[in-house]
Amino acid sequence: MSDDLVPRDSQFDRAALERIIHRAAELQAGERDIGEVLTEAEVMQLGNDVGISQTHLRQAMLEERTRALVPKEAGPVTRLVGPRRITAERVVTGGSAELEAKLNDWMSEGELLQVKRRYPDSTSWERKEGAWASLRRSLGVGGRKYLLARAREVVSRVTSIERGRSLVQLMADLSNTRNEYLLGSGLTLGSALATSGVALVIGVMAPVAAIPAVLGAPIAYSIARDRRRQVDKFQVALEQILDKLEHGDLDTRPNTPPPPFQVMERIAGEVRRNLGLSDGGR
Repeated sequence: MSDDLVPRDSQFDRAALERIIHRAAELQAGERDIGEVLTEAEVMQLGNDVGISQTHLRQAMLEERTRALVPKEAGPVTRLVGPRRITAERVVTGGSAELEAKLNDWMSEGELLQVKRRYPDSTSWERKEGAWASLRRSLGVGGRKYLLARAREVVSRVTSIERGRSLVQLMADLSNTRNEYLLGSGLTLGSALATSGVALVIGVMAPVAAIPAVLGAPIAYSIARDRRRQVDKFQVALEQILDKLEHGDLDTRPNTPPPPFQVMERIAGEVRRNLGLSDGGR
């Protein structure tokens, strides 16, 4: 293409720039004899040919691996109640060992999780069990919500992309909460439909018999939709961990504890709840 076809004073917005770079990379790749699958070294060499820094290439490849491990979810159920898994990632200043140590401390004390499995490149966490952990969660020690303890599993991965900078990736498996909300919504709708069906069988007029089903359907829908709000809270919780890690605020020390009388009241309430007693049963 002649340079005369592109005016010297042309300006491009960000979207156009991304398309140009993407297309230029495609054209460069087309000139090389490459197969359907490339090794990491081949990707790095190809990136070098088109002028992409190795740091950005490493980060892009790491992010791609994460997307492969957490497939994109779609379908009407996902649109209704939200995905099974959520992820968050960010490049943070610090070495991988240093950041892993901070994350380990936070997951253990700041989120009340315990190690489930350790892998060469990641660590999986689950809810910490025991009376003391349960009591701390119920009291909200330090004003914390310990939201991630409700997840089925949390996975953390820290990968060095260059000296002093690492990619931190977090994933929360929320399939347990998805199943709970779907079950609650299904039982609500099923009960409403069954009530309407029984009413019709015993001879109740159809308009009256339909009332439970008419009322139950929106309630069941609302229950299912509530789960999406919960997913948003989990997403914020993951992003907040990355915020703290990025700014050096990942401190596991509790905030000012509640007054003693509030502690005793919460302890008593937790004991009653575990024993299955209501306030009226005292």
